[in-house]
Amino acid sequence: MRCPYCGSADTQVKDSRPAEDNSCIRRRRVCPVCGGRFTTFERVQLRELVVVKKSGRRAPFDRDKLVRSLQIALRKRPVDPERVELMVNGVVRQLESSGDAEVESSRIGELVIEGLRSLDPVAFVRFASVYRDFREARDFNTLVDELVGEAKDSTEPPAARRAGEEEPNPGKAS
Repeated sequence: MRCPYCGSADTQVKDSRPAEDNSCIRRRRVCPVCGGRFTTFERVQLRELVVVKKSGRRAPFDRDKLVRSLQIALRKRPVDPERVELMVNGVVRQLESSGDAEVESSRIGELVIEGLRSLDPVAFVRFASVYRDFREARDFNTLVDELVGEAKDSTEPPAARRAGEEEPNPGKAS
């Protein structure tokens, strides 16, 4: 591993341990030339993924770019970084295990939206607004209404959901 400080090609591993729910190895390294210390992570990669952009251009899949976009959506949100890492690992695992060497960027976006929906509703709306290219306030309203409808469905008693009945409203006159 090349030293990020001086560029020396000969660095030494000082410590290795499992990290991120045992899905990767964290290695502490030191450069004998400049004395610089740094950390690397080693992950299993099932296959080289190529992302097919909307324009048709192809680019290598970049896990770090995915993490950065999630960090932007989750900025100032109370979400445990370990949960974010688990979500990223899940998205990457789904992409790698799909069997396809090329993956549409829209597929990645939908997997991220699906993950954010359960992780944090505010980050979900932030990411979806950029990903789906919202142009008007009503686009936000539609998405928020969808979220509120899902939340209402999950709190209704199962019998009411099956019958399609509305919940009784005690303040409403019959």
